[in-house]
Amino acid sequence: MLSAQTIAPVFSYCMLPTLFISHGGGPWPWLDGPLRRNFDVLERSLAGTAREIGKPKAILSISGHWEEPQFTVMSGENPPMIYDYSGFPEHTYRIKYAAPGSPQVAARVRELLRGAGIEAREDSRRGFDHGTYTPLAVMYPDAGVPVLQLSLKEGYDPGEHLAAGRALAPLRDEEVLVMASGLSYHNLRQFGPGARTASKAFDEWLTQTLVRSAPRERVERLLQWTNAPAARQAHPQEDHLVPLMVAVGAAEKDRAEVIYHQDDLMGGVSASSYRFG
Repeated sequence: MLSAQTIAPVFSYCMLPTLFISHGGGPWPWLDGPLRRNFDVLERSLAGTAREIGKPKAILSISGHWEEPQFTVMSGENPPMIYDYSGFPEHTYRIKYAAPGSPQVAARVRELLRGAGIEAREDSRRGFDHGTYTPLAVMYPDAGVPVLQLSLKEGYDPGEHLAAGRALAPLRDEEVLVMASGLSYHNLRQFGPGARTASKAFDEWLTQTLVRSAPRERVERLLQWTNAPAARQAHPQEDHLVPLMVAVGAAEKDRAEVIYHQDDLMGGVSASSYRFG
C-alpha cells in the first residue's frame, strides 16, 4: 500500500506574487559613475527578487510612463523602444531590451478586464518605456521572458486601478508576473537633500499602509492617499504611484513586504519597493 509520502507530488505550485517597483531614474543600468552608484541598493533588490521568483511565463508591466483615455494593453509581437527621458549620454538612446511581446497574453488581459466590466483596448504599435525596460534589464538581462505593458487610465482614479488589479488577479495562477513600476516618491522639482523630510514622511505612511494594515484598511487608506503626510509633496502628480493600485488589487488579501528601501537615494530621498504574496 502506498503511503501518503509516496503519493505526494514531487513539487508544489505557488501563485506568483505581484510587485510594486521603484524603478529609479532614466536608463541608469547603462550608466557609469556617481549617478549609477545611486542605484546599487535598488539593483541588488531587483536581481534578488528575480532570482526568488524565477522565470515567469510572461511579465505584465504597469508603468507610470504610459496613460490612455481607457486601459490599453500592448499587443505587438516585437515591441520597439521608447526613449522617454532627456539629458542622458548619446548611447542611452540606442539601447535595446529585445524581449518579445505576447499577443496571446494581451488578449487574455483584455478579456479579464472586459469580463469585469472594464473597457479596454489593444495597441499593437506601443513600445517599451523606461519604466519597463530599466528594471527588467537588471531582473532578466537576457530578455528571454515575453513582456507586455498595460497603460494607466487618465484621471488616475485609485478605485478604478484597484478594480483593474482585481480583474487581473487570475494571471497570477497563469504564471504571468504583474509588475507595477513607478516610484514611491516622485517630485522632480524637489529631489535630493531637499526631499528628505517629505519623502520620509510619505514612505513611512506607505509602509504602514501596505505592510502593517489589514487588507480592508489597506484599501481604504490607498483610496484616501492624498490625506497621507506630505502626499502632494511626494506626488504632485500621481502617475508614479497609481501603478501600485493595480499590484494591490491583484493581491488584495495577501501579505506585503518591503523588498527595497533606502533613505539616501540621490542624496536624501526615501524610496521603497514592495512585494505582495
